[in-house]
Amino acid sequence: MRVCALVVDDCEATREGLVRLLQNAGFDAVPAANGAEALAYLQAGNLAHVIVLDAVMPVMDGWSFRRAQISDPWIADIPVVALSGVATRAARGLHATATFRKPVDIPSLIDTLRWIGHRAKDRRAR
Repeated sequence: MRVCALVVDDCEATREGLVRLLQNAGFDAVPAANGAEALAYLQAGNLAHVIVLDAVMPVMDGWSFRRAQISDPWIADIPVVALSGVATRAARGLHATATFRKPVDIPSLIDTLRWIGHRAKDRRAR
């Protein structure tokens, strides 16, 4: 089974570009346009080993998504990699496993997602 990454970003070009890059790197990647869409996807029982989360989005931003995620025991333990065009200090408030500032260094992001995703996948398998 491949690592599944849920890519949450309101910018369609960024979201779809990341999904394609991750798929080409061997991930299963699923897009979501905002935190509410991502939350609905996860709460419907869909799989994600890692979440790539933009901080600033309409409808439901990254901080609101994280509060909802952490309060739901079924999805609380899914690791998050935060992406932000705002100061990384503000993005750290997302309490993510890793934080990247946009524009993102893609090779570093992919390496980080592989490491986090495989650990999460192994933990869920146990």
